[in-house]
Amino acid sequence: MVPEVSKIPLPKHIALLPKAELHLHLEGSIRPQVAVALAARHHVRLTEDEVRGRYSYTDFAGFLDAFKWVTSFLLDPGDFALLAEDLAEQLLAQRVVYAEVTLSVGVMLLRKQRPEANFEAMLRAVEGYEKRGLRMNWVFDAVRQFGAEAAMQVVEAAKQCCSDRIVAFGIGGDELSLPTVEFRKVYERAREHGLHRLIHAGEIGAPENIREAIEILGAERIGHGITAVLSEELMDSLAERQIPLELCPRSNLFTGALAKLRKQSDVGLDKHPLPELMRRGVPVTLSTDDPAMFHTTLEEEYGAAHSAMGLTEEELNRLVDSSFRHAFGWEKSEIGNQTE
Repeated sequence: MVPEVSKIPLPKHIALLPKAELHLHLEGSIRPQVAVALAARHHVRLTEDEVRGRYSYTDFAGFLDAFKWVTSFLLDPGDFALLAEDLAEQLLAQRVVYAEVTLSVGVMLLRKQRPEANFEAMLRAVEGYEKRGLRMNWVFDAVRQFGAEAAMQVVEAAKQCCSDRIVAFGIGGDELSLPTVEFRKVYERAREHGLHRLIHAGEIGAPENIREAIEILGAERIGHGITAVLSEELMDSLAERQIPLELCPRSNLFTGALAKLRKQSDVGLDKHPLPELMRRGVPVTLSTDDPAMFHTTLEEEYGAAHSAMGLTEEELNRLVDSSFRHAFGWEKSEIGNQTE
């Protein structure tokens, strides 16, 4: 079932601010109507209600099953172009002016697709959006449970695509599946290729997973990282070193990560650690993760941070600024112009 989450309005001036989003999976943005269109391209009959039924889960395993199912309709470059263009329209509608979009290249390779062909089609599809006020950069993502060799292939695919629009390499998937140290050489190669380094850690794993990601892999940002709140020492270290956590509250609610963190079966967004982390001095950014699959928008995430989590309007302003400040492909000199 889908958790009950109210649609929370934003203070008007926050709603009007240009925003950045740094933790956003392209494949998780497939809206029901877009899934229907993708299926039709491959002669599969599908209804929006069927898609909504699939987008109903209360744990991470259920979400992964839905993710595998809906991405099975992404078969050729035209499919990825359609999806990239739809995401660009969604972002523009929310006054997002900059996004670093994660692309599941590890899944492409598993399915014997050509990442360079898919990526070229996406770049063409969104080429005109910069003139309309949206800059999109990309994170090439591997799947942790596929192993280090498969992850290395994703790094090499990023180099082969040879585009300055690819700003980072990351690893998602099941953070409990393999030890962090197995990916040391992969992250060393990513650094050699000039890529920034990300990883999902501390979503359901212990604070030690976050510490290892930083110390062993040189991760510059942490995807989720909510279990950092369990370690005062780690929070202080993140604050001192200014290593940001990419927080996605509704994602944590839908996958059960928030319930696991709080050791409660019935938990709401008011229990999210974002305010505690932020007030501790830990750099945090706010994102949607997989917006269509978690029934959210960036505006709604900010609304929840205000009304459900109690962030003040001044703190919301800081949160908006943080996403620009910790972006890999946004000029620091432009931040003031966007958030003032």
